[in-house]
Amino acid sequence: MDMSSVSLNPAASSSSLPGLAKAPRDTRVVVAMSGGVDSSVTAALMAERGYEVIGITLQLYDHGQAVGKTGACCAGQDIYDARRVADRLGIAHYVLDYESRFRDSVIEDFADSYLRGETPIPCVRCNQTVKFRDLLATARELGADALATGHYVQRLEGAEGPELHRAVETARDQSYFLFATTRAQLAFLQFPLGGLPKAQTRAEAERLGLAVADKPDSQDICFVPSGGYARVVEKLRPGAAEPGEIVDLQGRVLGRHEGVIGFTVGQRRGLGIGGTADPLYVVRLEPQARRVVVGPKAALGRDLVHVRELNWLGAPPPEAGKPVEVKLRSAQAPVAGRVFADGQGGAEIRLDAPQSGVAPGQAAVCYAGSRVLGGGWIAAAELSELPASDAAGMTAASA
Repeated sequence: MDMSSVSLNPAASSSSLPGLAKAPRDTRVVVAMSGGVDSSVTAALMAERGYEVIGITLQLYDHGQAVGKTGACCAGQDIYDARRVADRLGIAHYVLDYESRFRDSVIEDFADSYLRGETPIPCVRCNQTVKFRDLLATARELGADALATGHYVQRLEGAEGPELHRAVETARDQSYFLFATTRAQLAFLQFPLGGLPKAQTRAEAERLGLAVADKPDSQDICFVPSGGYARVVEKLRPGAAEPGEIVDLQGRVLGRHEGVIGFTVGQRRGLGIGGTADPLYVVRLEPQARRVVVGPKAALGRDLVHVRELNWLGAPPPEAGKPVEVKLRSAQAPVAGRVFADGQGGAEIRLDAPQSGVAPGQAAVCYAGSRVLGGGWIAAAELSELPASDAAGMTAASA
């Protein structure tokens, strides 16, 4: 495809990307091409702007190995689609086998997290390790000036360097999943779609004649496309789905379950418990005792969140703490709180009001307006002023 013959769209006509000083024709950009519409349009816009584009597709997993079905490799079609787009654009394209890296850094961590009674986010681990550590290193080895991806976030230049901000379209914003991006990585990254609504991205794909313009978005974890994550964990860790008891806050047995890995904090459906006056929710998981503790919705409230592996993109929180807005789950709205560094690589976040469903293994991501300040993995959460009756019940349940 002769990109010079295409009329430039305003969204694609900027002479240079933020933080790139050289002219586009003198700038090499590696684009992570997954085979979907977002990464395909990213590659097309970069080529249209005149950059030297190299597309790289990562072969990350064999779906057949993940779920035990022979020949069920759904990654194959994505690789084929990415190659077709690259051919259409006339850019170099490589497929790299990152299967072992993905398994070690993402899939194994996913399984171990469930065994600890956590609710993991493998997409964050993938961005943190395979993409923004390993692929970024490969881009540098290829002499690239930047690595571009199809994430819906914005990289804006601030007074002290590049900043990470929410996407313009709130419903598509992926900044929560990129909280672990370091300042050094951010300086090398570009996110051309952060200022576009998804509808315009698809319109760009149609304008540029990309075969993936109508390709549906992925809705599931890539290596668990059917949503049956418990089966994947059981295959990776035989015996993980051991049966146990479902108990209330006082330790009374209300029922039985087929494995702690099938539950998450805040869950209401699928408990298999009837005859109670009020709905019951999963309050916490005790994997070593193979016990699921349930209680009323009021028992879910937590306002003190302990975070590990804190990654901070702005100035470090002062000793007196820093007021922030915190997202505790990707689909939840931010809530007000204050973050304090704990001096051991983590942080303590004190929420202004108790929140329900704060689950270990999820991320706590701090914002100032649209800017991502940083975040970390939720290690534990508690209610700072626990009523005496609830405290007694929790003690009994954990005894």
